[in-house]
Amino acid sequence: MSQRVESGSPYEARWGFCRALRIGDRIEVAGTAPIWPDGSCDPDPGAQARRCLEIIEQALGELGAGLEHVVRTRMFISDRAHQDAVGEAHGTVFADHRPVATMVVCDLLDPRWAVEIEAEAVLPSGPAGAAPRRTAPTGP
Repeated sequence: MSQRVESGSPYEARWGFCRALRIGDRIEVAGTAPIWPDGSCDPDPGAQARRCLEIIEQALGELGAGLEHVVRTRMFISDRAHQDAVGEAHGTVFADHRPVATMVVCDLLDPRWAVEIEAEAVLPSGPAGAAPRRTAPTGP
């Protein structure tokens, strides 16, 4: 059984996707652009990252999860110069809970966008509040 969250984008039906999908304890959130309800887009990369993360948080909430359940993010930025602003916004949101993350420089669909973010979350299946096991670093 799955649950979906729709964003209202006209492309969802046309291109065959949804904002987020929950199957069991896993939630996948599609690439999320920094668009406000009125269609506007703040030109500041940090503000854009914060907006993407707000939209992701809302989608997770609709599926019974929160940002604390995020285990992976992917940040797509349009210019290497945006890495610090986007990374700092991400770091603020995930300061206490650091998911694995990737940042890629690429072209985005709208030239106004400096960033697009996607996320994966996993709801706990074990005892509530169990601390993650820490391991020693490996490799060089």
